[in-house]
Amino acid sequence: KEMQEAEVSEKDAQVDYETLMEDAGSKRAADAKSLTEKEGAKADTEEALETEKGKKAETSTELMGTVKYIMGLHGECDWLLKYFEARKEARASEVDSLTNAKAVLSGADFSLIQRNARARKFLHH
Repeated sequence: KEMQEAEVSEKDAQVDYETLMEDAGSKRAADAKSLTEKEGAKADTEEALETEKGKKAETSTELMGTVKYIMGLHGECDWLLKYFEARKEARASEVDSLTNAKAVLSGADFSLIQRNARARKFLHH
């Protein structure tokens, strides 16, 4: 009787061992498949990362160019604002001179008016 129990116990142990080995083989196959998929995903992600790094470098270069351009515009605007009044006065003076020149060519005499304008300008400064 002990011999039969030992044989049954051994057969049960053998079946358990074979089941365990099948399960382990299935798990190894699933793990290998999962590892392959993860390696593929990693490779795709690394490729995408390199692509994005390239895009970032291009965008950074473009940004630096844009910032440089904006700084140039800012400098020009500052200059225009700084000298606006002087340029406005110069333009007004030119218009006056052209108007007077046209009047002189038409026969007007501005010698007296010019002296008064110079005297007023001298007194204001």
